[in-house]
Amino acid sequence: MTDAQVLQDTQAWVEKAVIGLNLCPFAKAVQVQGKVRYVVSAATAVEDLLYELAAELNHLHDTPPEQTDTTLLIHPRVLTDFLDYNDFLEAADALVADIGLEGELQVASFHPQYQFEGTEPDDITNFTNRSPYPTLHLLREDSIDRAVAAFPNPESIFDTNMETLEKLGIEGWRKLGLKG
Repeated sequence: MTDAQVLQDTQAWVEKAVIGLNLCPFAKAVQVQGKVRYVVSAATAVEDLLYELAAELNHLHDTPPEQTDTTLLIHPRVLTDFLDYNDFLEAADALVADIGLEGELQVASFHPQYQFEGTEPDDITNFTNRSPYPTLHLLREDSIDRAVAAFPNPESIFDTNMETLEKLGIEGWRKLGLKG
């Protein structure tokens, strides 16, 4: 797989699933405005990914939100096993705190094998967090706060997503041409 293919697959997932199925009602505006930074990591080891994550966190911190509001750090060559990836998320959160960005930035998680606790691997509800490749989503907390404040009934997003995916089903997901 080439970086170009990884980028193309990820952008298609954002367009068809995240925005197209409205899994994140806040994503469309930043995507249309060109404020999403897509970065394909070359990391093949966890240590290298942590280094790249630190660089991207600092880049997002140093860049005005009018230019880049959020970053998707896609890492197709490391942490491809979901349990290893899930364990890594603690290190990612610790890194945010270690570099002094806790309360300003946070890391959300997406993975092709994403599985919520208490669900079966093929449970369609897992697909809310399934991406074509392991991906760390770097978010500005103030952007999240503004988006949630402007959204009527934000606590309904989770239930709405579950209903959408249950109606769609795994076959419907695959018909969209999505991996995961």
